[in-house]
Amino acid sequence: MTYLESLQEAIRKLHGCESVHVESVAIDERFQGKPVWQGTVEVFDLTGHPKAKRCYAWSHLDGKGDSERRFVAVLGIPPVDSPRRAVQAAIVSEAKNNEQRR
Repeated sequence: MTYLESLQEAIRKLHGCESVHVESVAIDERFQGKPVWQGTVEVFDLTGHPKAKRCYAWSHLDGKGDSERRFVAVLGIPPVDSPRRAVQAAIVSEAKNNEQRR
């Protein structure tokens, strides 16, 4: 399975719809001048989702010693309207989840 196919499978599992790859966008997200997230966001058009027409997806290593691959698929629902906004939303969501686990 290719990387894009893996992302499409993640979109299918997380959001219950099909997708078509549109483009790849490099993102360099910084906070107070320091890098927070750097990588490529894959942009997909969705078919069959009741609210979103677009999804932004990527994966990264996660877990102890970066032993597992984690897939992220953020729906293009306002305020998420770009790959950069999707990354920002994922960062905020992860920070909130980490805060709740404490």
